[in-house]
Amino acid sequence: MSYVNNIRMFVRVFELGSMSAAARDQRTSPAVASARISELEKHLGVRLFSRTTRSLQPTENGRIFYEGARKVLEAIDDAEAAVMDVTQNPRGTIFVSAPLGVGRRFIAPHVPAFKDLYPQIDVRLRLSDRVIDVTAEGLDVAFHLGVLEDSTLKVRLIADCPRVLCAAPAYIARRGMPVDGAALVGDKHDCLNLRFPGAKEFQWTLQTAEGPRRFEIGGPFESDDGDVLTGWALDGRGIVMKPIFEVAQHLRSGALVPVAVATPPVPTQLSSLSQHRRLKDPKVKLFTEFMAGHIRDAIRRAGEELAG
Repeated sequence: MSYVNNIRMFVRVFELGSMSAAARDQRTSPAVASARISELEKHLGVRLFSRTTRSLQPTENGRIFYEGARKVLEAIDDAEAAVMDVTQNPRGTIFVSAPLGVGRRFIAPHVPAFKDLYPQIDVRLRLSDRVIDVTAEGLDVAFHLGVLEDSTLKVRLIADCPRVLCAAPAYIARRGMPVDGAALVGDKHDCLNLRFPGAKEFQWTLQTAEGPRRFEIGGPFESDDGDVLTGWALDGRGIVMKPIFEVAQHLRSGALVPVAVATPPVPTQLSSLSQHRRLKDPKVKLFTEFMAGHIRDAIRRAGEELAG
């Protein structure tokens, strides 16, 4: 099994481009990761990476070996999944990512219950609002909030998510109530932006009488954490665009109130993304189904409570 582990480490180093990143991914130390690569190179009799103090690049032999190594690992994963499917005994580790708000509200609270049902499945959950590369980061499933562009991944729509523009009464008392998207721009309202490395130019797409339209808004505050934006909005610092499920309790209490209601935001979507081959794995299917059910119930309840 040590040879397979060496191959697995090589694949993650190749994909992540870093010995330390691959070591973290495989829950070991950089020294162990380096030793595994060295052992694999000794076995093959070739150099797989060119190393300097500042960079690590695959050699031509490394690029050739990667293609075969990846297929070997996929075959092992498929064989294990087939056995688990037959024995009804799913086991192993699932690597999952989700946006911060979705993960904290919908995923993390239900992980212990999932573990109780399937005690031989471990869950590694990563929460971030940044763009996630499912393949490069070795994820089994990633939950995504937003309308997806074309994707080579298997995309499963979990729920449509209405959104709302809202602000604290203190902000409205100070800056006035914007009636629509044009007022947001024309009156230079402080809009709280979700930004992260690699994000595209920020605009809000709102529904108008002529159809969806993008408004180039601005403001003094930005963050890559959606919950930080909600906190700033509650503090009266600006207007935030949020899925209703994230701010339903604040809307019910009056701590936040809807603004620019003549041009509400275009709804977004919550989906799960997986590499096609990962969906053959029973534990991935079980986890996705389990969480999708809880997410739909929670979003439905949030809408009903706000309407009622």
